[in-house]
Amino acid sequence: MLSETLLKTTAHTLHGIGVSAGAVHGPVAVVSTAIGVDGSEAPSHDAEADSATVKAAMTHVAEQLKERADRSSGNSKDVLTATAQLASDRGLLKTVTRHLQNGEGITASVHNAVGEYAGKLQKIGGYMAERVTDLYDVRDRVICELRGEAAPGVPELKEPSILVARDLAPAETATLDPKIVLGIITEEGGPTSHTAILAAQLGIPAAVKVSGIVEAAHEASELALDGGAGTVLVDPSATEIDELSERSARRTALLSGSQGPGLTKDGRPIALLANIGSAADASKAAAIDLEGSGLFRTEFMFLDRQDAPSVEEQTDTYTRVLQAFGDRRVVVRTLDAGADKPLAFTQMPEEENPALGIRGLRLGMRKQELLDTQLEALSRAYRATHGDVWVMAPMVADVDEARWFAQKVRALGLPKVGVMIEVPGAALRASRVLREVDFASIGTNDLAQYTMAADRLNGDLAGLLSPWQPAVLEMISFACKGGAATHSHIGVCGEAGGDPLLALVLAGLGVTSLSMAPKKVAAVRASLAMHDFSRCQDMAQAALDSSTATEAKNAVLALADPAVKDLL
Repeated sequence: MLSETLLKTTAHTLHGIGVSAGAVHGPVAVVSTAIGVDGSEAPSHDAEADSATVKAAMTHVAEQLKERADRSSGNSKDVLTATAQLASDRGLLKTVTRHLQNGEGITASVHNAVGEYAGKLQKIGGYMAERVTDLYDVRDRVICELRGEAAPGVPELKEPSILVARDLAPAETATLDPKIVLGIITEEGGPTSHTAILAAQLGIPAAVKVSGIVEAAHEASELALDGGAGTVLVDPSATEIDELSERSARRTALLSGSQGPGLTKDGRPIALLANIGSAADASKAAAIDLEGSGLFRTEFMFLDRQDAPSVEEQTDTYTRVLQAFGDRRVVVRTLDAGADKPLAFTQMPEEENPALGIRGLRLGMRKQELLDTQLEALSRAYRATHGDVWVMAPMVADVDEARWFAQKVRALGLPKVGVMIEVPGAALRASRVLREVDFASIGTNDLAQYTMAADRLNGDLAGLLSPWQPAVLEMISFACKGGAATHSHIGVCGEAGGDPLLALVLAGLGVTSLSMAPKKVAAVRASLAMHDFSRCQDMAQAALDSSTATEAKNAVLALADPAVKDLL
């Protein structure tokens, strides 16, 4: 197996975080870096004229990004559109102008203004902190425009290659062609970064946080990547490449036989669903062999706007999503925003710790007109389609919140109401929370963040954020026991649901559905089909009995069918 080979070749092996499974090898293509500030430029003597020059450069960059967005769809389109809006941000231009008025050079003003802006976003945290990479991409493009140089980014690929970058901008990742980009390796980033999520959606094997990869790539002619394990071989031997190819062929064979509903080997159903963010995503996912959508992230309709979407606009989107899936399940998460994903039209104050502040349902309870409009639009879409729509609230912490939300949803005649379990308090008291609703879905990313007191955007804390942490699995177990006690459906819609090995543990704990990037469904389905439910229960208990995340994963691997390693 490749993983065994890698352990024997540590002299030219690098390790990171695997974020998109697949085993590939090929030539190296290093993403060019920005040229940076012009060290020879003069201080600004005419801030007004220089500000106009910067504005023109920002406008040109925004237009280029919008053109790329128009050629894209789904999450790729959303990411590119959001980045284009950053390039048009009036607040950013005002900050640049202030630096020019202080006598800084024109490219230095752009660089320093973006640094100041990025600091504000990082302080806000959450979704806005994730936008920092986008902002730096805009900075680099604007400076290149001002200096008359080509924009940094992915080189023109003349042959299928593995991309290596310090950090790949979302605008670059969103438009990559899986036919020519064999894999993605970055030195920075984390498991929930834009690069990680988009790579998984595109089905491109990827690893992030691979220390030393940029320096190694400049000297290497070829790389081998295990996107599941997060391991990279620099200039692999012929034997290692052969073993990698054999592993890849075995994986392809396993996936080719993966079809139909999700079932364990002895026939226990585990519904396999897709995470989506738009009507375009729904159309693509609905064409794949899966059982519906377990997470429709509706916040993408609300972000980067001056006004909230109308009831008519929302109704149209929800109707198209329900029509795409026909009689298959669609789980809709109501607006998940707040200080971590600030909306211009909510006028919410800044918070010291937005991850623990007014977000998710807490915002909906304070800005009820937003939630009422959204629920009315969902009700209209349901009446128009009679689709299998399930509506759930994010960031529910206690029984009172669950009861309040359920009353609103049921008053509009929507058929199923549920809650997200992301807060340890809700997991511990799941049996009581679930008496108020019909189902729950576990958001493993936030649940891990709050259980382990580790910022999910901090790549240095990735070990603590692992869903393999026994404490996180214990929280999931509490939620599942609450589901069993109330005969309620319990799903998982965090990144953990798309891990073919961890899926077995989740099934054993009592989870009844798994939602993931559509490209991951086949591997999870194949893994479930290899194992009886009783074996999944044994795996779950072995993981819970472990002391560390690594110990838990190794204990499960020891109980799994050896063939499952080819899916990782």
